[in-house]
Amino acid sequence: MKRKDIKKLTIDQAKKDLEKNKKDLFNLRFQKANGQLTNTSKVNETKKNIAKLITYIERKKSA
Repeated sequence: MKRKDIKKLTIDQAKKDLEKNKKDLFNLRFQKANGQLTNTSKVNETKKNIAKLITYIERKKSA
């Protein structure tokens, strides 16, 4: 998810995306542990998206 895409979201939408990304990360970790994950870069990409969304939500709350 790009920064300009995140900036277009409302706080509620960002929170929903955050929860979705957290679930995705959980599932990716299970796939990795079971040896089913072929694209391991998805784990890092998902972690970065989570961090971006958390930062965006916190900035919107303080503004």
